[in-house]
Amino acid sequence: MAIDKMNILITGATGNVGLSLVQHLANQNNNLNVIAGVRNVEKEKDKLKEYNVSMVTFDFENIHTFQPALQEIDILFLLRPPQLANIEKYFKPLIEEVKKCNVRQIVFLSVQGVENSKIIPHHKIEQLIKDHKIDYTFLRPAYFMQNFTTTLRSDLVNKHIIYLPAGQAKFTLIDVDDVGLVAAKVLAEPQKHLNKSYELTNNETLTFTEMAQKLSSGLGEKITFISPNLVAFFLTKRKEGIPSMFILVMIMLHYFPRFQQTPKTTGCVKNITGREPKSFDDFVLTNLKLLQ
Repeated sequence: MAIDKMNILITGATGNVGLSLVQHLANQNNNLNVIAGVRNVEKEKDKLKEYNVSMVTFDFENIHTFQPALQEIDILFLLRPPQLANIEKYFKPLIEEVKKCNVRQIVFLSVQGVENSKIIPHHKIEQLIKDHKIDYTFLRPAYFMQNFTTTLRSDLVNKHIIYLPAGQAKFTLIDVDDVGLVAAKVLAEPQKHLNKSYELTNNETLTFTEMAQKLSSGLGEKITFISPNLVAFFLTKRKEGIPSMFILVMIMLHYFPRFQQTPKTTGCVKNITGREPKSFDDFVLTNLKLLQ
């Protein structure tokens, strides 16, 4: 007897984590019908054309796209676009629609340490999901190594610096590829991970000074870490045209850890995927072209 396929809606499917998830799902033998939620199907279709996914219009900033996209969806993979911090405006209506449409489970891409930091948006989203009594799996990744190939890339490539107010705080790290693989494993067997939270890290904690040394070694050129004060950091990034809200997010990510305990590494990636998570050296080697 044929088993009905589960319908999975992936938000942010063409971003770093979403694309990694789609790729890993394509490599799995699973019973999933994968639907990518994107802002503009026509513009985004080429990015996913090599994968067996259907596409639907889904826009966090357009409430009218929620209900059509969520129809007959069993599980929602949810992430928060970095520019959307107003949880009441963007996420409360979405979670309410998830409840109305009888979506069975949300797999939410949160962040490590979220339970101890009520000011970050992810904390409020987790609480919203719990308050609406929707089954969940919270994936709480550490600091993304891919920040060096995205938000930090310009300083790295053009000035050979890492410019962040992080001092000598130690960070736990994770490669987006490992996050995508964990998410794919969770979606393939969602019942096993019902109402559980996983902190996703690799096996090392590093300061940005140490990351700069590893980048220097891998790239064959000197990368210098500079830790400015907050005023200098804010003004420098505003001059570069970065929006104030995003600069504040960067401060929250990099400055506040100076006054917190070093987060712990966990074995969640290996426990769920069966493979060791990638090291920072692995990341540098794999992404040499993007880092130069």
